[in-house]
Amino acid sequence: MAGECKCLSSPQPSDWVKGKIIGSGSFGAVHLAMDKATGSLFVIKSAESEAGLLSLENESEILEDLDSPFIIKCIGKHVSREATGERNYNLFMEYMAGGSLADVAENFGGALDEKVIVLYTREILQGLKYLHKSGIVHSDLKCRNVLLGSLGNIKLADFGCAKRLIGLKNDKVTLQSCRGIGGTPLWMAPEVLRNEGLEFAADIWSLGCTIIEMATGRPPWDGDISNPMAAFLKIACSNELPEFPAHFSQEGLDFLQKCLERNPGKRYTVEKLLDHPFISGKKLKTRDSREQGAHSPASVLALGMYENDWDNSPSDPVDCNRSIPFSTTFCHLENNVSQNDGTNAESSDNWITVRTS
Repeated sequence: MAGECKCLSSPQPSDWVKGKIIGSGSFGAVHLAMDKATGSLFVIKSAESEAGLLSLENESEILEDLDSPFIIKCIGKHVSREATGERNYNLFMEYMAGGSLADVAENFGGALDEKVIVLYTREILQGLKYLHKSGIVHSDLKCRNVLLGSLGNIKLADFGCAKRLIGLKNDKVTLQSCRGIGGTPLWMAPEVLRNEGLEFAADIWSLGCTIIEMATGRPPWDGDISNPMAAFLKIACSNELPEFPAHFSQEGLDFLQKCLERNPGKRYTVEKLLDHPFISGKKLKTRDSREQGAHSPASVLALGMYENDWDNSPSDPVDCNRSIPFSTTFCHLENNVSQNDGTNAESSDNWITVRTS
């Protein structure tokens, strides 16, 4: 039933104790919490701004109808009001002991083995399959928003930017019908940055970017993060692709090509990707050298370029709280995305938060 969380009952304030802050983001703070009756751990996301409150409200509304082993569970929420009239919004979430895939990659040398990437990608696809069948676009898929359980299971998290598409014309969100389409720019599909609307295919592009992130330990478009506006234009308007990992198998490179197709209508669906040899283990059909060359050497990252020299400065709020399983992004890109005036690009988590004013 809509409005009721399909996991656990909302913990009452007297039933739990809030622990230390384990992370923070543009929405507010994240605390570890404990259920007094059972000793079980969970996570509390607390809004500290109006934008953060809207993000958590959206996440709660999206998650309340979802029930999948590949989607983070919402335990409940608690809303209170100060004497000043200001609302306090707390969202209770399942705790994932393994942290995010970004944490995992860093803990194991900065990049993941291709065999592990295949395992994780298969479960990410299962999560996306469930979301898309439910009419939902995640809109902010990246390693920081994919969580790992203690048994190695994967769950998609952080639905602050997610959107429901069912009920809208042609199952497509346009800026006229859904303002505030958000995400993390370096992972966003070109058509989304061009304000052409939102479709399920946008998640597929982000998946390709996430695989590159897993394989290299770096964000996609890593060489462009020093100039956010130039990166905006490059992603949105050029014919270029992010650099592919050179050490990937033929199947892996072909899979990335299917995800990172600039024409969203030609991008593979979740179902097709699940049947791709990279995931299914089937042998990839051989192609002539000219077609194989379509991957373009210019789009392949030299193996020696992904050593662990990515800037992880202490000033990075996410970098200082690697165990936090939630994103720090709440990004709204509106019609002036291609204009430099009035744009504030913050370099937290290597160019994560972008707001237009």
